[in-house]
Amino acid sequence: MSQPGARPAQATDASAPDVAGVQRRTVWVLSAGQVLGGIAFGATLSLGAVLAAEVSGDDSFSGLAAAAVTLGTAVLAVPLAAFARRFGRRFSLALGMAIALVGVVLVVTAVGLDLFPLLLVAFLLVGGGQAANLQSRFAAVDLATDASRGRDLSIVVWATTIGAVLGPNLTGPGEALGEAIGMPPLTGPYVFTIVGQTLGILLYLIALRPDPLLTAQRVVAARGAERAAEAIAKVDRPALARYAIFAVAAAHGVMVSVMAMTPVHLLHHGADLTIIGFTLSLHILGMYALSPVFGILSDRVGRVQTILVGQAFLVAALLTASFGQESTTAVTIALMLLGLGWSASTVAGSALLTEASSEAMRTRRQGFSDFVMSIVGAGGAIIAGFVLGWIGYGGLALVVGVAVIAVVALSPLARGARAVPLRG
Repeated sequence: MSQPGARPAQATDASAPDVAGVQRRTVWVLSAGQVLGGIAFGATLSLGAVLAAEVSGDDSFSGLAAAAVTLGTAVLAVPLAAFARRFGRRFSLALGMAIALVGVVLVVTAVGLDLFPLLLVAFLLVGGGQAANLQSRFAAVDLATDASRGRDLSIVVWATTIGAVLGPNLTGPGEALGEAIGMPPLTGPYVFTIVGQTLGILLYLIALRPDPLLTAQRVVAARGAERAAEAIAKVDRPALARYAIFAVAAAHGVMVSVMAMTPVHLLHHGADLTIIGFTLSLHILGMYALSPVFGILSDRVGRVQTILVGQAFLVAALLTASFGQESTTAVTIALMLLGLGWSASTVAGSALLTEASSEAMRTRRQGFSDFVMSIVGAGGAIIAGFVLGWIGYGGLALVVGVAVIAVVALSPLARGARAVPLRG
C-alpha cells in the first residue's frame, strides 16, 4: 500500500502529458484487442442460432443461443467492472476473454455429445468475451477529455469491424478445417475463435500497461495534477446517466431481437451458411465501420442528438425488414441499417454515461449499463424466437419498434443537459 509520502511522486507521474501518452497507447492496444475479439465473436455469432436449432431439434429454441450469450454478458458485466475497479482493466479484460475461451471449448464438446443444456451453459460462458468487448469501449475513455471522448471510444468500437466482418466469413474455411481435423459438424469455425481469444488474452496482459483505469484513479486522487484531474473527474448527473443507460439498452434490445432471428429466417428462405455469414458480416460492418463518424458527431453536435440519429436508422431498418422480409437483399439492407442505428446509439450513449457520472460512480454505472443492456438483449432474443413463430419476421420487426418510440419520447428530458468540464 502506498504511503502518504508517495502522493507527490504519484502526482508527478500522472501529469497531463503522461496521461495523454497513456491514453494514446491505450486506444491502440484496445483497438488491436477488439480486432481479435471481433474475429472470435463473429464466428460464434454466425452459427449460434443454427447450432441451437440443430442440437435441440426445434427452431423455436434457436434464439436461446443469442439469449445465453447476452445473459452471460449480463451476469459477468458487473463482476468484471468491480474486478476492473480493484485490479485494473488489464486483468479484467483478460479474465473475460479467458472465460469465453472455456465456453468455446464447451460449445464444441456439447455439439459433439449432442447435449443441448451443456450448449446453453457454454454460450453463457461465451458471454464473458462479449462483456470484455463491451468494457473495452469504457476503457478507451478512462483517460479521455470531453473534446475527444466520443472519438476515442468510437475508434475502439470501429476496430471491431475488421475481426467482426472477417469472423462470419470464416465459416466456410472453418468448416473445411474442422472436418479435416475431426471436429463435430458446424463447429469448425470455432478454431478461429479459440485462436482469437487466446491472442487477445495475451495482448491485454502484456501490452495494456500502464493500466488506464488505475491511472485515472491515481490522477483524480493526486492533488498536484489539477489539469488532468479536471478532464477526468465529472459532476455526477444521475438522471442523465439513467437516460444514457436506457438508450443504449433499448438500441441493443432492438438489434439483438431482429439479428438473432435473421439466420433462421434466411435459412427457411433457402439461404445457405455462406449467404447467412455474408449477411451478418454486412450487419456487423454497419455496427462498427462508421462508429468514428458517430463519435465525432457526438463530440461536436451532442450526445443526445446523436442518439436520436441512431433511432432514425433503427426505424428505417425495422420498416425495411418488415415490408421486405421475403427478399434476401432487403433483409441484408435492413441489417446494415440496424447496425448503424445500434452504433450511433451505443457510441453516443456510452460517452454520455461517462460524462454524466463522477469518477467514483463511473465504473459501477458502466458495469450496470452493460448488465441492463445484456439482460434486455437476452430477453429480446428469447421472446423473438416465439414472436417469429407467431407473427413472422416482419411482425417481429414492427413489435420491437416500441423501444425506439420510448427512447425518442424520453429524449426531451435529457436534451440540452450535456455534461461540461469541471472548472477549477
